[in-house]
Amino acid sequence: MNEYQAAGELLRALASPMRIAIVTELADGAKCVHDIVDALGAPQPLISQHLRVLRAAGVVRGDRRGREIAYALTDNHIAHIVADAIHHAGEARP
Repeated sequence: MNEYQAAGELLRALASPMRIAIVTELADGAKCVHDIVDALGAPQPLISQHLRVLRAAGVVRGDRRGREIAYALTDNHIAHIVADAIHHAGEARP
């Protein structure tokens, strides 16, 4: 897979407001599903579904902590990409 295809796959994985919100939450550090649910106010099955997409795309990884799995970003560049996109979207348009 060349760089353009890989970038396209990454952007497809991030092409959901909920997944962007999850990445933003994980930019502060690893969190368990219930922490993300509490922070975003979304149902647990929905958060889990989006985490599966992000995990399959290599955006997040899950590390077992006893009975729970803590999700973290695989790369801090992803947090920067999302933060830049949010900042850009908030800028005034000419």
